[in-house]
Amino acid sequence: MGVALTVVGSINVDLVARLERLPRPGETVSARAFGRYPGGKGANQAIAAARLGAEVTMVGAVGVDELAELALAGLRAAGVRLELERREQTGLALIYLDADGETEIAVVPGANGELSPREVVGAVLCQLAARDAVVVAAAARASFFALNAAPARPLPVEPDLLVVNRLEYEVARSGRLVAVTNGAEGAVLYAEGTEVARSASPAIVAVDGTGAGDAFTACLVVSLLEERPYAEALARACAAGAHAAARFGGQPSLPGSAELEGGL
Repeated sequence: MGVALTVVGSINVDLVARLERLPRPGETVSARAFGRYPGGKGANQAIAAARLGAEVTMVGAVGVDELAELALAGLRAAGVRLELERREQTGLALIYLDADGETEIAVVPGANGELSPREVVGAVLCQLAARDAVVVAAAARASFFALNAAPARPLPVEPDLLVVNRLEYEVARSGRLVAVTNGAEGAVLYAEGTEVARSASPAIVAVDGTGAGDAFTACLVVSLLEERPYAEALARACAAGAHAAARFGGQPSLPGSAELEGGL
């Protein structure tokens, strides 16, 4: 059996419009294609961890609407154990994706914003799509608490592992371990403020960055729980993010262990 991990976070449906380029303020552009897919940072990270061999439980909320089953489809397919609350409306992400893989995303929290705080034991991974009270409660009894500080805001807790990109790092810096991602340039891992590992990202042709950060975060968490050395854990996480960015779709692009071992 793999390591056990509980993910507390968002479950969405992604509404994705593929464009040649992103619109400027006030501009209308034509989309080449449109699709509806299961998504949400919490769900993406839960699926990514499960594909890497972890035994994953997902704590989250969906609506009682027609979108709920679509939102849960990827979690069910990955064998993630579900602990769900039901509210009125399933969360939505409205995503513009251009020909270079760049995105603009607006999130409608829906049920995610109404998730009840609860204490969780063992290893726990959260994002800041949840309310502060949910994050604080999830961290209270965790033996290892990882936080992906997205969307960024000042932290209500000090996690064992904080994962942020360069912009989020300007807002959230507190953690025993802090991983700072820099897109195609890779990532740096700090322990108590001292750099302990640095990894480049494998060279790829990026087509969709939607799930790349979630693949990175889940892989780093699972690798650390497996007690891999810092340098190996960070390199694996960068490879996972690159795999995701090189393929279309958030959840479909998340790699498994065999893909990481096989290289890009």
